[in-house]
Amino acid sequence: MPFNKITEDLLTKIRTIAGEENTIISQADMERYSKDETEDLRFYPEVVVKPASTEQISFLLKLCNEHNLPVTARGGGTGLAGGALPVYGGVLISLEKLDKIIEIDERNLQATLETGVITQVFMDAVAEKGLLYPVDPSSKGSCFMGGNIAHGSGGPRVVKYGTIREYVLNLEVVLPSGEIIWTGANTLKNASGYNLTQLMIGSEGTLGIITKIVVKLIPRPTHDVLLMAAFPSNEQACSAVSAIFRAGVIPSALEFMERKGVEWVIEYDHIAFDLKDGAEAFLMIEVDGNNMDVLFADCEKINEVLEMNGCLDVLFADTSAQKDDLWRIRRVMPVSVKSNSIYKEEDTVVPRAELPQLVHGIKEIGGRYGFQSICYGHAGDGNLHVNIIKGNMSHNDWNNKLKDGIREIFELTVKLGGTISGEHGIGLVQREFMPIKFSEVHLNMMRGIKHVFDPNGILNPGKIF
Repeated sequence: MPFNKITEDLLTKIRTIAGEENTIISQADMERYSKDETEDLRFYPEVVVKPASTEQISFLLKLCNEHNLPVTARGGGTGLAGGALPVYGGVLISLEKLDKIIEIDERNLQATLETGVITQVFMDAVAEKGLLYPVDPSSKGSCFMGGNIAHGSGGPRVVKYGTIREYVLNLEVVLPSGEIIWTGANTLKNASGYNLTQLMIGSEGTLGIITKIVVKLIPRPTHDVLLMAAFPSNEQACSAVSAIFRAGVIPSALEFMERKGVEWVIEYDHIAFDLKDGAEAFLMIEVDGNNMDVLFADCEKINEVLEMNGCLDVLFADTSAQKDDLWRIRRVMPVSVKSNSIYKEEDTVVPRAELPQLVHGIKEIGGRYGFQSICYGHAGDGNLHVNIIKGNMSHNDWNNKLKDGIREIFELTVKLGGTISGEHGIGLVQREFMPIKFSEVHLNMMRGIKHVFDPNGILNPGKIF
């Protein structure tokens, strides 16, 4: 449906709600709000508003709903699917001022915080109290907690501790009408009607704007051990992944990296690391707990599995500095790939035992379409990030032919029992691929839910569908 433009009268009302200093209309000042980490896309809103309270957001949404103005909520701007891009202009609500940790409840192992708290800041705050919030996406140093929830973000330690869905207990949400609701209860169990909390997780700002969050915490493990294993092929590394779990070990992290990706990290960040001759792929494996004897026993089991799957070498990280360096290789990889070439990143996920077929198929598809790829990701979850590199691909093929190759990757992913996004979301750039996974029945049910929450369609239009 067509949206209205912001008039001078409406702009005056917006300024009255949020304050002159929190209302931005200069294109130069809106520059950083016009993009996220998704390729090189750029969309400018008509106005950026930085509210400082739930109540201000309520007034803003009520105004926009009454006057049919499109609204896009924005967190830290680290998204990889274009979810926070204001494709229809309108009002962009930045949540950067809602940045308070309200309470860390050590008696109940819970915390209440505002949506704009940076994930790393929150993790560090609970760690000081001996607690753990284990959902740690690679952008944790700048992404917001609310954005993590809106996109169903993950990270390396999901493999042992579970997804973000298992840690969110309750959400304060502003609906498009301006009404403010809490979606659940601050309890570990809740069998009281439909689970609106879970519905909000991964909804990408299309149903409401999250303003406060209640999350579950767990005791922090006292020890961890980190291994880096080198393999002669991607397939052998990926085969070892499910074998580790079948041996009875559940790592706290299990990450896959291709050799080329590690080479680019070394070049970009000047990290000292022995790549090993003949090594084409690496698994980074972490185990954690409170008993070092148990962890060493787990490492022995892991080593046996690695040897059975053709492992060339295993590096045992002896010091905290060495652990930090190995983790830095993995966390810097997305940045190093981006700095090296024009690229597109896809976020595939399959049952972990199907990873060898997935990575083999991706390379085969790339060979047919003429593109290279660098794969890495949370192998323990079956979650593989596929970075498609333009390299020598012609401009015409990149803009026209490549899309068919990406479609084939997603078709393969679904054929293997997976889906088209594990943690990045659908947003703007993946919405055309939704029918690969979902029938019209599925999509119409989702559209129906959207209509119930947002009958005028003002919230984050142009996303998911």
